[in-house]
Amino acid sequence: MKLYDRLVEACADDWRAYVEHPFVEMMATGKLPEAAFRHYLVQDYLFLIQFARAYALAAYKGRTMEEMHYGLDGLHAILDGEMALHVKYCAGWGLTPADLEAADEDMPTTAYTRFVLDWGVRGDLLDLHVALAPCMIGYAVIGRRLASIPGALAESNRYAPWIAEYSADGYQQVAASTIDRLDALSGGAMGEARFGQIARIFQQASRLEAAFWQMGLDRA
Repeated sequence: MKLYDRLVEACADDWRAYVEHPFVEMMATGKLPEAAFRHYLVQDYLFLIQFARAYALAAYKGRTMEEMHYGLDGLHAILDGEMALHVKYCAGWGLTPADLEAADEDMPTTAYTRFVLDWGVRGDLLDLHVALAPCMIGYAVIGRRLASIPGALAESNRYAPWIAEYSADGYQQVAASTIDRLDALSGGAMGEARFGQIARIFQQASRLEAAFWQMGLDRA
């Protein structure tokens, strides 16, 4: 059984509240208020900045060249790829680079990203990647499920491009790689005390993801 599957099973209620949050459900139907999505987009840009730092930290804490390269690859993927794509996507919603740069972090953004960085500093690589996992894997789970809902990918749904991005093979492979990374870092066997610790990290990160969605709805 994959470590990821064990974590989801141990935190089932909080995981479901995250991946089935009303924010994403309304994306599938096209009924999500545009103001909610715009606020999410701005905060997600600020979120990516902190996640880039988390991957830089992963490279620093790598015990082997392979682990260091994994963190570095994640850092490059965010700084040289995902952030540019995000800025381009935001332009389609009337948000300029100046808008993104001038924005302040909302409290849920700060709470979530600093939680991840805190575990990255005081924990080991497994702690850090478990804290990252709900984001890295959860978006693939959400995208795949939403894409299966009739009409979600229709041209008339303004959120179809977002759903298409996270349901596509490229991001699904990113999630699969993250799942494999957790297994590699855990080394297979794990005592109950250690599993309980990382399950609590996974649970809190899932709760913070749900709060990130709710942040958008609260601003609508």
